[in-house]
Amino acid sequence: MLQFEKNGYIVLDDFFKPEEIDELKFCGEEFTKNLPPETERKIFNTIDAQQSKDQYFLDSAHKVCPFFESEALENDGTLKVHPRVSLNKVGHALHWLHPTFKKYTFDERVKEAAFQLDYIEPAVCQSMYIYKNPGIGSEVIMHQDATYLYTDPVKLVGFWIALEDATQENGCLWIAPGSHKSGVHRRYVRNKDPNSQQLLIYDKAAPCYPLSNFRPIPVSKGSCILIHGQVVHFSYPNKSEKSRHAYTFHVIETKQVAYAKDNWLQPPANGFARLYRN
Repeated sequence: MLQFEKNGYIVLDDFFKPEEIDELKFCGEEFTKNLPPETERKIFNTIDAQQSKDQYFLDSAHKVCPFFESEALENDGTLKVHPRVSLNKVGHALHWLHPTFKKYTFDERVKEAAFQLDYIEPAVCQSMYIYKNPGIGSEVIMHQDATYLYTDPVKLVGFWIALEDATQENGCLWIAPGSHKSGVHRRYVRNKDPNSQQLLIYDKAAPCYPLSNFRPIPVSKGSCILIHGQVVHFSYPNKSEKSRHAYTFHVIETKQVAYAKDNWLQPPANGFARLYRN
């Protein structure tokens, strides 16, 4: 794991077997067959942060909630595209509420990876199924995961599992190696202003990162990218004809680490699910 310390990420090839990946992908595709009614359809799009005015996003913390692509819906909620390619993601409690995602999130291989990264009492705080659909899969802006899931001290790792080959054409991750050593650049927090329409806000403007700092990280189906909570990463829109499904979840340390009380996502009453105990 020396490469993780140096670069802020590491690629673990063949982390899950092809048939295991297919099981996860099947479950992800099932969500597109049971879409919510038009009146309930919401968009998740990190460029236009309109969901920060919207309780739906906050309420998704401990549920399994679909988020639509911005280009998938008319203003009245009717679909402009086939249901199969209409979703941006599903979040944020798949790891606990969905049996298949729970099985693989709490798999021994995941526990071993956390152990190798010196996690003593890790907990899983959130999970997402990301579709990155062909043609309309939107970009994800340059960001650090610790912006959204801040701990003091910062001890956060993302597990990013490729359910299909991720290439430069279909929107693979781009990472700035070593950028995890520069602190947390901004935070996304619950707004303390009770009169504001925005329930969630950034505490600073978005930093400008030189594109030359970033490297594409194409990976094959079954790979897992471990992403340090402070490493800066992004992905381009998917303008190809192939989807780029991924399952991702985040693990925090709980021993002698404080989870920020103003993070958008707060633990359930009984706390976040402990990785080694489940």
